[in-house]
Amino acid sequence: MSTDAGSLTAQDLELLRRPLYGFLSVAGGPVPPQPRPVWFEVTPEETIQLFTGPDTLKVRRLRRDPRASIVVAAPVGERERWVSIAGRTTVEPDGGHDLAARLATRYWNLDDPARADDLAGILAADWVRLVIHPETVSRYRY
Repeated sequence: MSTDAGSLTAQDLELLRRPLYGFLSVAGGPVPPQPRPVWFEVTPEETIQLFTGPDTLKVRRLRRDPRASIVVAAPVGERERWVSIAGRTTVEPDGGHDLAARLATRYWNLDDPARADDLAGILAADWVRLVIHPETVSRYRY
């Protein structure tokens, strides 16, 4: 395992650009933390962003304490590999719908009418963007 002060390697970025689930934990929650699977995107600025409802428990916790982490792992059947990113998180009021639409195309086949309907339902709701600004990056590659 290795740890850096907030920098992502080319191998980290390759893993993070795949349609994998991330497991998000926020500070101020129960002990032990209870991560939740999320869709996410790594940005050109090498932050991690995801969308969520503006009134969710995670948003309320992040407004009190902005620390969060996300862990992304290679799927079963591949060599063991993961990256963990922890840092300050901002709650951004804009861009949630655009992000939801981009991530839906990444994670779902929108030619499937059921998935297209699911996306329409998502886009009808209110969303904010959570942006994790990496401060610590840990990784493991077997």
